[in-house]
Amino acid sequence: MRESILTIPVNEIFEPKEGCPVCRMRDMLEQRTVEYIMGAAMMEPDVRIETNRQGFCKVHFEQMRACKNRLSLALMLQTHLQQLQKDVFTKARTGFLESKTAKQKKVSAVNNDCFVCGKIEWGMSRLMVTFFELYQKEKEFRELFAAQEQLCLPHYDMLVSHGAEALDKKWLGQFVNDCGELTKKYLDVLEADVSHYCKMYDYRNTSKNADWGNSKDSIERAIKFLTTR
Repeated sequence: MRESILTIPVNEIFEPKEGCPVCRMRDMLEQRTVEYIMGAAMMEPDVRIETNRQGFCKVHFEQMRACKNRLSLALMLQTHLQQLQKDVFTKARTGFLESKTAKQKKVSAVNNDCFVCGKIEWGMSRLMVTFFELYQKEKEFRELFAAQEQLCLPHYDMLVSHGAEALDKKWLGQFVNDCGELTKKYLDVLEADVSHYCKMYDYRNTSKNADWGNSKDSIERAIKFLTTR
């Protein structure tokens, strides 16, 4: 498989065959962005302008809060809150009704925006271009993709939807079939594990030595399969 500065990151993500590879791709970008924003980027004026304007979603606030450098998060929160005060809640002579529509749009923008999510979306769009190019051009990569453990449901939807635009007709049918096989295979396993979990609580299951098999974490795995999280 020919490698370049563009293909190496994608190949490395697909080498492990555990879980959903697109989730791994997202997680890699997410981790790097959170580490970046909690590190030296905190002192970069252009980055702070963006974080002051956009803020973060709950998921990424929690990831940032779990980092050791709580002061970095506090400083970003300080200037983000100050930006909100300036842009939205500065009381004019006529009260808060002045420019109500414009201010409400700013509130809605903050509530539906996240600096980390934006960086992940940007990175994913570029990695997906390389992913589809590899699938079309490299037999080894097609085999590597088909050998994955699973695709989660949201990323199955994403890949099939984007594949219709990104792939030549020659490869689209095989790609959709590969995606379907990966998703259905894991869905069958997951449904059996959740069903077995439920069965273990059935009053008719009287055996004291009943085997839980792989069902103990089936609830968590089902949620991750259905939501990517």
